[in-house]
Amino acid sequence: MRMTDWQLAFEQHVLSEAPLANSSFAATLLGGPTLDVDTGLAIYHNAYLSRLQDVLRHDFGAIRYWLGDDEFAALTEAYVRRYPSAHYSLRWLGERFPGFILEHLVAEQSAPLAELARLEWAFTLAFDAPSGQPLTLDDMASLPPEAWPALQVSLAPSVQQLLCHFNTLALWRASKEESAFPPSQALALAHICLVWRHQNVCHYRSLEPAEACALAGMVTTGWNFSELCEQLQVTYAEGAPLQAVTWLKQWIQDGLLERRAP
Repeated sequence: MRMTDWQLAFEQHVLSEAPLANSSFAATLLGGPTLDVDTGLAIYHNAYLSRLQDVLRHDFGAIRYWLGDDEFAALTEAYVRRYPSAHYSLRWLGERFPGFILEHLVAEQSAPLAELARLEWAFTLAFDAPSGQPLTLDDMASLPPEAWPALQVSLAPSVQQLLCHFNTLALWRASKEESAFPPSQALALAHICLVWRHQNVCHYRSLEPAEACALAGMVTTGWNFSELCEQLQVTYAEGAPLQAVTWLKQWIQDGLLERRAP
C-alpha cells in the first residue's frame, strides 16, 4: 500500500462512525505485545472524536450548561459527523454549529439554543480578531473643530453584532456564574447585542433601539457626524448634538470605532 493510500485509509477510519477498522487496512499494521491492532485503532478513533468535542465544550460552554453533559455529547458527535473538521486549525471547528442546531433540533428548542450558540461564537470571533486602530478620546481631543461635521467612522475589527430575539444574555450570564438557568423566553422587542475585544478583554452589552439605529447609521449607512445630528433632531430636537456627542464618546471609550478615511 502506498503511503498516500495508507494515510487516506487512516483518515477514513478516524472519521468513520464505527471504531472497528476496515480489515484490509488493519492487515497493513502490526500489533504489539500489549496492544493489538484493533484496540490501537479504536483508541485513535475515539481520541479524535473526544478531542473535537473538547474544543466544542470550550467554545460553547453555555450550550453544554443548558443541555447537560450527555445531551451535549450526543449533539456535538452528530455535528462533527455532519460537518467534519475541514481546517488545519481547530479554532474554526464550531463555525457551523449554530446553523447545525437549527437543522438538527425541533424549532421550539433550536431557535433559542442556536441564538445562544451564535452569541458564544461571537465571543470567539471577537477574541481572535485583529486589533485594528480604535479611536481614542485623545484622538478626538486633537481633532480640529472644522473636521467634526465630516467625521466618519467604522466598527473596529473585533466588533460582532447579534440580533437577540430571546433572553440569551441572561442565559449566557447564568452559565458563566453557574447559577440557576432561567427559562428561555422570547423578548417582546428584539435588541442588538454587541460583543467586542478592548485592551485584550472581551466585552458585551445590548443597545437600546435609538442607540442601535444611530450606530448603524454611522457604521453601515455611512453618516458623518453632521448627518447623525440631523437624524437625531427628529427625536431629540435641540438636544440632538448633545446626544450625538454622548453616544460617540461612549462608543469611543468602549473601543468600538475606527476613523473612516474620507
